[in-house]
Amino acid sequence: MTRVVVVGDLMTDAVARARFPLARASDTPAVVTMHGGGSGANIASWLAVEGSEVAFIGRRGADITGRNRDMELMGYGVDARLVMDPERPTGTCVVLVTHKGERTMLSDPGANAALSPEDLPRDLFASGSHLHMSGYTLINEGSRDAGLAALDLARRAGMSISVDCASSAPLDRTGAEPFLEWTHGAKLLFANADQAKVLTGRDDPAAAAKVLTAWFPQVVIKLNAEGALWYTNNRPEPVRAPGEIVDRVVDGTGAGDAFTAGFLPPWLAGKPPAESLAAGNALAARCIANLGARPRL
Repeated sequence: MTRVVVVGDLMTDAVARARFPLARASDTPAVVTMHGGGSGANIASWLAVEGSEVAFIGRRGADITGRNRDMELMGYGVDARLVMDPERPTGTCVVLVTHKGERTMLSDPGANAALSPEDLPRDLFASGSHLHMSGYTLINEGSRDAGLAALDLARRAGMSISVDCASSAPLDRTGAEPFLEWTHGAKLLFANADQAKVLTGRDDPAAAAKVLTAWFPQVVIKLNAEGALWYTNNRPEPVRAPGEIVDRVVDGTGAGDAFTAGFLPPWLAGKPPAESLAAGNALAARCIANLGARPRL
């Protein structure tokens, strides 16, 4: 089994699910819960719970939430390589979920923004392992050098590499050209339709995937309820897989991360793209049904 090394963000998510339409400048009844979060940590957690050998490289604050997140990761079976920041708090994200399930996120990266090349355990970068890079690490200027250093270490070690695009708005602020330059050489790119449009200017996900194969040998576009598609430049058409039916979607927080964690193990094992897509869709559906950004044991 291929060991997966995830470099990325560790957060605490404060999720507020509104019961009614938001009453601007007033009060709206809501259900508020706290969860471990961060795209990188979510992916590492799901991978470990599903049986993969996985290490997570990140940074946390010297606070109770950081300790809780560290213990949580270890409880899931993740080899958590977290550096404790003496000054910055553990990252926090406020997730506002409307009564229709639409999400808006307010993020404070905290200690994530101070991840440095010196924080990278060199023993994890070895031939036969796989690196998954959270796009947030590259988009955040403070952690960018660490992300670039991790990609360089992985290339030198002969590791396979996958990258995700994080989120469309910060990706747009960063710019498509720098992001593509930083990640060029990765074997696999994960994006959703909005992120793919930012990178290519194409509204159609299949057309965007085709453009992106100029930089990445394989591209996966996540299409929410419509499933996902996989494309490589030696095929006339993408491989598509429909999404799994979920009876009641209350909050999709972390579902894209769960998809990535479901897709990677069969893909690393050389399974057909359709099988990997189906595995990703199935884990995303489980995440939505559990209503949490991380698995709950």
